Amino acid sequence: MSIIEAKELSKSFMQAVKEPGLAGAFKHLLFPKHIEKVAVKPLNLSVEAGETVAYVGPNGAGKSTTIKMLTGILAPSAGSISVNGINPYKKRMENAAQIGAVFGQRTQLWWDIPIVESFSLLKDIYHIPEAVYRRNLDQFIELLGMDEFIHLSARKLSLGQRMRADLAAALLHNPPILYLDEPTIGLDVSVKQKIREFIKKINEEQQTTVMLTTHDLGDIEDLCKRLVIIDHGSIIYDGSLSEVKSRFARNRLIFFQIAEPLPLLMEQLAATPGMKLVQQSELEFSVAFDRYEYTASDVVSRVMRQGEVVDFRMEETGIEQVIKAVYDGNLELNHAESGEVAQSHAHSQA
Repeated sequence: MSIIEAKELSKSFMQAVKEPGLAGAFKHLLFPKHIEKVAVKPLNLSVEAGETVAYVGPNGAGKSTTIKMLTGILAPSAGSISVNGINPYKKRMENAAQIGAVFGQRTQLWWDIPIVESFSLLKDIYHIPEAVYRRNLDQFIELLGMDEFIHLSARKLSLGQRMRADLAAALLHNPPILYLDEPTIGLDVSVKQKIREFIKKINEEQQTTVMLTTHDLGDIEDLCKRLVIIDHGSIIYDGSLSEVKSRFARNRLIFFQIAEPLPLLMEQLAATPGMKLVQQSELEFSVAFDRYEYTASDVVSRVMRQGEVVDFRMEETGIEQVIKAVYDGNLELNHAESGEVAQSHAHSQA
């Protein structure tokens, strides 16, 4: 059964059109002019209970507008929404009681009081039973490593500490649905990993439905099994993460280190259709190949027949390139792109 259901959902705004300068402002005051801005075109979205969904797209695609309609902050211009059986805009209080939300740029903590006091206030607001509150708080303190800063006020926290506290605050009342808008923005690697592991644990143990919007593609790969891509207000892809990789990531990349120069092999690889050679030095090179034309074994054995291979490693196409390919409407990544990836990877290794 779907816990989130949107049918023919759309949202439009009226934007003022002003000419520059004082004269333009005065003219707009006397003769106001507006144009309609369509943020979300009619879309259909269904999310099952317990799913982890990445809702992604470029800036201005309509991601945040959709989330604001699902949380009840905005009323849709047309269409219908049901969140766990509730219309989120018409029944805001009931909807707020069954969702948790973390917005990377905003906090729900009180700025001037200790975090533990903010949690206590949320306990009263959501009418959380004492036993549930204590159990959840103790678990969150341990999993998120909050014991070192829980008695500090929100204004004294680092960004990573605040994000961990916000995540705990959003889940104190055991909501069945969690909305995450850029939850790891600006965080260092260790804090990102701690937050991702926490979200995965909550999803697995409590079957919390997670809807994530992010530009951090590591979040998508670590947390989500389903990918929904929106562009210019319309959903252009909705399917599993593994499926989109299979459909849009034809190229694979293998890096080789050889014992001695093999100029003849380099010529052969460069002339082979469906392969792209990028040579970093006489002894190091990479080969991008079409996974539907060749297997990794084909490429490796071809190199090993010509000379001694000291080391090799394979790299799959990253989710960033996959999503770019979907935006561009391509069914495959071209070999030039794979060559650029190899070059950039070689520079980073150096």
